[in-house]
Amino acid sequence: MLTDDLIQTARSHADDIVALRRSIHAEPELGLHTPKTMAKVREALADLPLEWREGSSTTGQVATLVGGKPGNDGHARVLLRGDMDALPMDEHTGLDFASTIPGRMHACGHDTHTAMLAGAARMLSEQRDQIAGTVDFMFQPGEEGFHGARFMIEDGLLDPLADAAFALHIMPNAAFGTFGGRAGPLLAAADQFDITVTGKGGHASMPHDCVDPVPAAAAIVGALQAMVTRRFNAASAVVVTVTQIHTGTAHNIIPDDARLCGTIRTLSPQHREKAHQLLAECASNIAAAHGVEAECTITPGFPVTVCDRRAVALGEQVAKRNGGNDAWRDLHDPIMGAEDFSYVLERTPGAMFFLGVASEGEDWSQCCSIHSPRMVVDESALPHGTAMLAGCALEFLENGWS
Repeated sequence: MLTDDLIQTARSHADDIVALRRSIHAEPELGLHTPKTMAKVREALADLPLEWREGSSTTGQVATLVGGKPGNDGHARVLLRGDMDALPMDEHTGLDFASTIPGRMHACGHDTHTAMLAGAARMLSEQRDQIAGTVDFMFQPGEEGFHGARFMIEDGLLDPLADAAFALHIMPNAAFGTFGGRAGPLLAAADQFDITVTGKGGHASMPHDCVDPVPAAAAIVGALQAMVTRRFNAASAVVVTVTQIHTGTAHNIIPDDARLCGTIRTLSPQHREKAHQLLAECASNIAAAHGVEAECTITPGFPVTVCDRRAVALGEQVAKRNGGNDAWRDLHDPIMGAEDFSYVLERTPGAMFFLGVASEGEDWSQCCSIHSPRMVVDESALPHGTAMLAGCALEFLENGWS
């Protein structure tokens, strides 16, 4: 049953949680295949009464705990998720357990997410006889742009679907031990675009004999910003950012083409579709005005991460029960980052919460954020996350969407 000392129970497992986190951190893996990380999780949980399933598309696995409370029919089902992959970047933290693999770092906290989920699996397994229902623990690779959650869903690893789903994401630049969340859109849909502007190159001293793609490309960059501010309601969060411009080989050569790359962030399917359409139209029409051609390719990324209001209310209740009223913070605005837990939330009502892991008493606003090569975590916050995950599962299985 859910007890007021859940956080104390989680703290009793702190050494194991931290040890697993550090082991994963030292050997980061990328993409959809993280076999070393998965093996460490399996070893850490080998003594628990879990049923394991794996698919063919990734090395991700789902561990299932069937409650042992008398009369349990396993009908109520809850899913807890932790992601496992790292980022392709060098680490500059100076930690004793820093990445041992050049060009790889757990700079988004997935090592902590996995360790907290493993801690929750142990806590709930220890309370198995008091659990009426089923808990799925989703250990997922490929979150960093590889659509790992979608592949695991397509592999059937989330069948049967849970009645509720929860996940955590650490925030190194948020107050220690506090949780944040909001109902509705929490994180944005993230798509990428590539625009190739094609003209006719030649000598830079004779532009009249060429069809220069560079001025057209430059005009498209500015036009895309005007498109956002003039074609979308100012109260609607839409972001179109050009992040790369590639063209030319020398100071005296007009190139044949120029390439623009960037990201589109939206908070609704309607705005997502509209942004795709307008971006292609804008690029094509601006190019035509310059006498060149523009080809636009949009690669869909993660959908909008939408949190169920009931799940957010449940998470707030658990956070305050474990840590007091100051342990919860309402997020008034969505964050324009993206998360592939969105694929799970498209199918199952649930929520993702942010956990502040800045050192206690530190000015968290000055801490390095996720994706920084100098990002560090106060590991004493991790039991708070483990207690939150376990508490959400227990609360839902006992009381549903009360």
